[in-house]
Amino acid sequence: MRQLGAWAASACVGFVRACVVLAVSMLVPAVWAAAVALWIWWGGNPWSWIAPFLWAGFGTFALSRPVCGMVRSLVAKWTGTVIPAGYRQAGPVTQMATGYWWNGYSYERSSRDARMDQQWRTRLRDPATWRDVRFTAIAPITMGLVAAIPPAGVAAAVLGALQPSLSARLAGVLGLVVAIAAAPYAWRPVEPVAVRFLDTPPAMVLAGRVDELTAQRADVTVAQAAEIRRIERDLHDGAQARLVTLGLSLATAEKLMETDPDRARALLREARAGAATSLTELRELVKGINPPVLNERGLIDAVRALAMDSPLEAVVSAEIRLRLDPPIESALYFGVAELLTNAVKHAHATRARISFARDGSGIVVDVEDDGRGGVVVRADGGLAGLRRRLSVFDGAVEITSPVGGPTLVRMMVPCESL
Repeated sequence: MRQLGAWAASACVGFVRACVVLAVSMLVPAVWAAAVALWIWWGGNPWSWIAPFLWAGFGTFALSRPVCGMVRSLVAKWTGTVIPAGYRQAGPVTQMATGYWWNGYSYERSSRDARMDQQWRTRLRDPATWRDVRFTAIAPITMGLVAAIPPAGVAAAVLGALQPSLSARLAGVLGLVVAIAAAPYAWRPVEPVAVRFLDTPPAMVLAGRVDELTAQRADVTVAQAAEIRRIERDLHDGAQARLVTLGLSLATAEKLMETDPDRARALLREARAGAATSLTELRELVKGINPPVLNERGLIDAVRALAMDSPLEAVVSAEIRLRLDPPIESALYFGVAELLTNAVKHAHATRARISFARDGSGIVVDVEDDGRGGVVVRADGGLAGLRRRLSVFDGAVEITSPVGGPTLVRMMVPCESL
């Protein structure tokens, strides 16, 4: 009895899933069927087929990505198999000195026009787009036909029951038996078909990885150049200027030593104060490059020191004691610093929680604040820079920030040294 109940539940679930697969896979054929019907209705004109079939082609292109997105979602929900979309991401749009906007392909008069042109060009040149279009042509004759068996069997049973002849009713009973027998299995081809035709080929994955590494190398080069310019500017405007003033004060004091000792002593006191200030500035500069506490005591204690200096009421919790490779520790430290600064400056938060944990492959750092939320990641913003900084180590950043808060940012970095 229990097995019969389990079979009935499986048949019901399978029937619903088969109907869903059938509806999704037949969306594009329905567009073409409507185009054919419109062509027949406009019959008589030899050119009457152009408009309906142009609209059908546009509808296929417009529906291909949503249809494939629904298939990926269904496969992930029903079987747990995640099929990455693999779409190319549009790059940033930059305003030039001439006032025009450059989107990587052409110059446009406004940011909106530049982004629209960029989105269309990126989508048309993306191999994943045409993989989706191919899938919409393959899906109806593969998983669509199989998924149609249970609904067709039920339809045959209903039509047979409405007919007076015995043969029609027997055919209806046979259709019902076929529908019940096929229902638990009719939806299952969706997974192998989707994996076979929607998954990104290894060659394209490798090519995407090469492009990603190339972009990361360019980002690192730009970041290093910007850091060098910042250090040079800080030295020029701060310590260097004070040291020049210190040298002039010492030279003047040397000349006044015999004629005006009091003035010379005053200049020496000013020089000593200037030297102390220069030393403090140099220490702050070194701290900004690589905090000494990070080298001496590790990432967690360095973040605790950072939290103590923050205007937020920050709490640091750690389930583990660890020492990571210095580049990873530095990236995570400055990532936490960036998030705390954003929480104060943009989210107007009052409290923050920073936690360190370990998962199966590396370290996970959560930074949560009670700010107003609604975080938007801009291509030229700090969060996008944080993602690029961690992507060098194959790390990732996940952001959960509903409007009204709270905001939770999770940084994950694989690491073998844990």
